[in-house]
Amino acid sequence: EALLVESGGGLVQPGGSLRLSCAASGFTFTRKPIGWVRQRPGKGPEWVSVVSPGGVTKRYADFVKGRFTISRDNAKNTVSLQMDVLKPEDTADYYCAADRSYQHILAGRADYWGQGTQVTVSS
Repeated sequence: EALLVESGGGLVQPGGSLRLSCAASGFTFTRKPIGWVRQRPGKGPEWVSVVSPGGVTKRYADFVKGRFTISRDNAKNTVSLQMDVLKPEDTADYYCAADRSYQHILAGRADYWGQGTQVTVSS
């Protein structure tokens, strides 16, 4: 059974940083793109960042470019999202998602999802 477990969320002040982690098991991790999708209060899901199976190709939504960095460790089956210069509008539940298709992740139709971790940016 595929399992994705996120961690690292919490409360941070504007301008601060958080590092989210996603631990995966139950599927062939090295064959799948992995992404982060968030859902802000009262809003629909929006993709944040996706990384290719080998970790070379990375995509970012415009609203996080230059502030967030995605990385993966295929030896440990983990994906991280380093979030810097956080803004109040980054407040959301952040979900890790895996699928054989990049496009499915971008469209919010990934096969596998974690339970989410909450990020609150507030002074």
